[in-house]
Amino acid sequence: MSLSNREIADIFETVSDMLQLKGENVHRVLAYRNASESIRAWPRDLRTMQREGASFNDIPNIGDTLSEKIIEMLDTGKLQFYDKLAAEVPKGMIDMMHINGVGPKKAQRFYKELGIHNVQELEQAAREGKLRDVSGMGAKTEANILAAIEALSRQTTRTPLGVAYPIAQSILERLLAMPNVLQGVAAGSIRRGRPTIGDVDLLVAVTSMDEAPPIMEAFVKMDEVERILGNGPTKSSVELHSGLQIDLRILAQERWGTALAYFTGSQAHNIRMRGLALDKGLSLNEHEFSDPQGEKEPILCATEEDVYAAVGLPYIAPELREDRGEIEAAQQGKLPKLITLEDIHADLHMHTTWSDGGLTVREMAEAALERGRKFIVITDHSRSLGMVGGLTIEQLWEQQAEIRQVDADMNGKIRVFHGTEMEIKGDGTLDYPDDVLEKLDFVIASLHVSLRQPREQITERLINAVNNPHVDLIGHPRGQYIPDREPADLDMDAVFAAAKDSGIALEINANPRRLDLEADYARLAVELGCLLAINTDAHAADNMDLMHYGVSTARRGWVEAKSVLNTWPLEKFLDWVQKRGR
Repeated sequence: MSLSNREIADIFETVSDMLQLKGENVHRVLAYRNASESIRAWPRDLRTMQREGASFNDIPNIGDTLSEKIIEMLDTGKLQFYDKLAAEVPKGMIDMMHINGVGPKKAQRFYKELGIHNVQELEQAAREGKLRDVSGMGAKTEANILAAIEALSRQTTRTPLGVAYPIAQSILERLLAMPNVLQGVAAGSIRRGRPTIGDVDLLVAVTSMDEAPPIMEAFVKMDEVERILGNGPTKSSVELHSGLQIDLRILAQERWGTALAYFTGSQAHNIRMRGLALDKGLSLNEHEFSDPQGEKEPILCATEEDVYAAVGLPYIAPELREDRGEIEAAQQGKLPKLITLEDIHADLHMHTTWSDGGLTVREMAEAALERGRKFIVITDHSRSLGMVGGLTIEQLWEQQAEIRQVDADMNGKIRVFHGTEMEIKGDGTLDYPDDVLEKLDFVIASLHVSLRQPREQITERLINAVNNPHVDLIGHPRGQYIPDREPADLDMDAVFAAAKDSGIALEINANPRRLDLEADYARLAVELGCLLAINTDAHAADNMDLMHYGVSTARRGWVEAKSVLNTWPLEKFLDWVQKRGR
């Protein structure tokens, strides 16, 4: 059976881990790891590409050798090289090397000297005091490994952005309130808006480095801290009760730009930047530009704009820094004018007490008005989703009367429209008939059930909704729920083609547990001529404040405001809806 992108990416990632355990060349290890990341982010289905005869070499980090291995997995459903490695490396050792403080070398030593094959055996040996018998280790090593295993049990995957971001911001706000702190930011994956993150990198600039000690002391003593992993004058690392690791670096203001660029990443983007610096006879690191010959004074950059200017580029937004063509676009003067949160005028997807929301129609309208929205659409669930209070047709008309009254009472301060989030049922039919849909202001169709149907079947269900002239938007198209539910196995090439032909919009759901469409799919959708909408799927007032996650995802996908439905003026939106067939 042919494998999916996700399964192929998983195999390459595991191959990378096994090669690392065997002590293979680091470049070979990175080749498989980078290939795994590229395939995981690649928006096109590899199976479709193979049928079309397309080259896998167009995928970043995929050369001829890895391309052949992809073809092998697509043809046979397995990879002989993977099977060979799996026979040589116990699977449990891969889990061991991911424990904080262990890594491949220690995992190998535990295996060779104590015969430890997995995390469970490692934990037992640590509790029995056996690890201190391994060369170069002692009681402290045992204690650290036990603590790391406990943390791993609390955090077995990368942390969702929606969990890490508010934690990082809370800590950062307290640091920014301290004397002598000039500015601070959460860098790394958070600043780039990735859906999940590993560790949190916080950067703070101070008036003088002499002021660093009290800031560091306050950081490591915060209530959230479970244990201190490292504590120095300019860098400290802590582990929170949740298992999340937070690193804080304190910087001089004159070095802020280079450090911020470096710790924002990505690694691939930073490598390209170092290459550009070398082309100009400079060496670039987290501290400065320097002359490799030592003949010129170092160049310090207080801003990121200075960093990019030093290599001859305009400023590149953090969300673009993934080495996905942003360097070339900057060189050619073709960087997109990315959408911003201020561009959003409306929210087209929200729920009230009529189904599973927490506020009334009026309360949601007032909350949206407070947040500067010009218009909203109330889209409670349809009748087949009884578990969340989906509306019968009779209830739908009762709700419409209430919405019309609230809209009138708002007296133009904000417009309130009546819609639905209609279920695309397991058999492919839609939850309301066309004669009902045509009387609504706006219709969302979404997949919530039977998400593990075969690819052809679930794709046909979604396209059936796309092709209905009364449906305006496909909500959270791939049905993912981070980190608990993988996306449905949809043929997104077919979905995008149908969406372009029908003129329907596709949603970027701003709830950080969804962020669906993902950035790479959003980018491809726009390139193919599809229209997007960014909505919060709000079930309460504070859910409306999640919009920035959706905007960040769109920015990662190179999306401009003109491609997003709810950046449009009200008149343009209404004209578009009317032309949809209503």
